[in-house]
Amino acid sequence: MLAIRKSAERGHANHGWLDTYHSFSFAGYYDPRFMGWGNLRVINEDRVAPGTGFGMHGHRDMEIITYIKSGELAHRDTLGNVETIPAGDVQRMSAGSGIRHSEFNHMPDQEVHLFQIWIEPSATGIEPGYEQQSFASDSRHGVLRLLVSPDGREGSMRMHADASLYMARLKAGDQIVQALNPSRKAYLHLMSGGLTVNGISLSAGDAVMVADETQLKLDGVAGEEPAEILLFDLAAA
Repeated sequence: MLAIRKSAERGHANHGWLDTYHSFSFAGYYDPRFMGWGNLRVINEDRVAPGTGFGMHGHRDMEIITYIKSGELAHRDTLGNVETIPAGDVQRMSAGSGIRHSEFNHMPDQEVHLFQIWIEPSATGIEPGYEQQSFASDSRHGVLRLLVSPDGREGSMRMHADASLYMARLKAGDQIVQALNPSRKAYLHLMSGGLTVNGISLSAGDAVMVADETQLKLDGVAGEEPAEILLFDLAAA
């Protein structure tokens, strides 16, 4: 089963300083049909205006992953981490028993375009943690590059959840065939460009919810900018 989630169907809010799209129910957007997929709970696509950001706020018992598509974000948290997250970097926070953090765009003339992801953890009340990693852009050209996993394999960051997150960049003529475990779920989000998934055409912002499938065939589309994708291998519940 492949169910298409079109970009325009997502929840949307423009707060002036923050222009945000919600793939699943979040904040003021609620749709009982879209509460998550497997243990994936949130994908927010955010554009943060210059000189603004998210003030200090708290989380508990959630694995939070942030990918900076363009711009630069300043991070600060109650674990003592003070970091700059440039475009292309991935941040992983385990909220665990409780963490507070802020994320701010200090750039005077450029918005930050980011994706924030929440995945339900395998255990609650764990010690909070923070990790940040840069992945070479050429490591995901035409291949699925593992970014975050439960065991830190293949140089990925380790999270406390039964899920793995991959990223790939496909130009026209590129193809990836990815085997799937049909007892699990998968979710593909197209961040930019054009793509076909098992012959189904997607545009930027579209997504596919996958269940009971044994493989995905991903093809870059001629005439489009390269496709950039996030692919999640997820626990079924």
